[in-house]
Amino acid sequence: MANIYTKKPPKDDAGNLLGCPFCDNDDICKNGFNKKDKTGEKRQRYYCSKCDRNTLVPRITHYSEFVVQDIPVEEMPIEDIIKYRNKKYNLKYNAYKQSRLIDIEINTLGPIGICHFGDPHVDDDGTNLAEIYTLCDLIRNTKGMFAGNLGDVQNNWIGRLQALYGQQSTTAKESWLITEHFLNSVDWMYLIAGNHDVWSGDGDPLEFIMRDKKSLYQQHGARMNLRFPNGKNIRVNARHQFKGNSMWNTAHAISRAVQTGWRDHILTAGHTHVSGYQVLKDPASGLISHAIQVASFKNMDEYANKLGLDDKNIFNAPVTIIDPQYDDNDNRLITTFFNPYEGAEYLTYKRKKYKK
Repeated sequence: MANIYTKKPPKDDAGNLLGCPFCDNDDICKNGFNKKDKTGEKRQRYYCSKCDRNTLVPRITHYSEFVVQDIPVEEMPIEDIIKYRNKKYNLKYNAYKQSRLIDIEINTLGPIGICHFGDPHVDDDGTNLAEIYTLCDLIRNTKGMFAGNLGDVQNNWIGRLQALYGQQSTTAKESWLITEHFLNSVDWMYLIAGNHDVWSGDGDPLEFIMRDKKSLYQQHGARMNLRFPNGKNIRVNARHQFKGNSMWNTAHAISRAVQTGWRDHILTAGHTHVSGYQVLKDPASGLISHAIQVASFKNMDEYANKLGLDDKNIFNAPVTIIDPQYDDNDNRLITTFFNPYEGAEYLTYKRKKYKK
C-alpha cells in the first residue's frame, strides 16, 4: 500500500519553497533558531541532510504565486503584555491593601457624632424626602456631627426593572437631579454604593458626583480608622450588607461579623430596610463593638407588601456619639441614639461639657 503521507517542503514567510544554497537538495528542514542578533530578533535556521550543513539564508526553489500584504497585529508583543499585567496587578494590589483600613483624620477636638443614613431611595414615591433634607439641615447645624451613607441613594432601575419607573412619579432624569442635589447637601464622611447604585456599572455616576469631594466613596463597603487629635483610634466598618440572615435577630449579619473576627468599634449596614442593634464584647481585649442594622427612608414599599414583610423600621438614621477620652472597654466611649435629634442634643451637651 502506498504511503499517503508526504513531507511538506519548507516555506519562508512569503510562501516561497526553499532548498539548500550549498547543494542541489530541495529537501531541507527547519532546525531551530539562531541566537538573537544585534537587532534583537531570532532567525530561522535550516538543515540540509545531504551536505550536513545549516543555513540562515536558504535558496528559493519556487516563488509563491501570490503574496499577501503583512497586516500588523492589534495586540502588544507578549513581553509587553506580561510587563503591563504585572504593573496593573501591582497598582491594583497596592490599592487593595490601602483600602483594607482607611485612615480618616478627625481634626475636631472632643466628642463627635456620626449620623448613619439608611437606604435613602430619594426618587421613590414611598420615601419621605422632607425627612431626609431636614436631617441634612440638622447635621450642618450641629457642631461635631458628621454624616455617613450606607447606600442605595436612588432606585436606579436597570434592565427589566426599568419598567418600575412606570410605578413612580419621578423620571430617571429627575432621579439623578435629586441624587446630585442630596449628595451635595452635606459633607459625607463616607458614602457606600449599594446594590442599586452599582447597577450603573463601570460608568458610575456617583463616583463622578463625588470626584471633587474629600469624602470616602467605596462600593459595597469601607473599613475606616478614625484618628482623633488625642491619639485615640476608632474603627468603623460600614457596609451596604453583611453576610447572614436570621428571622429572630435583625442585627444577626452584623453581630455575626463581630463574632467571626471583625474587631471594630462600630459596624453598620443597610440594604434589608429593617432596624436592629446589638452590643458585643470581645473577652480577650475588652473591646466593645456596636452592631447597627439601619432601616430605610423608604417607608412605603410595594415589594415588601407583595412578600408580606413585616414593618421593622425602628430607626433609619442612628447617631453614634464617640467620646475619644475613654478606653475601648468603657461603655462611655460610644453611645448610640436611634433618634438623630436626641443624638444631636446629647452631642451638643457633651461638647459643652468637654470645653469646660
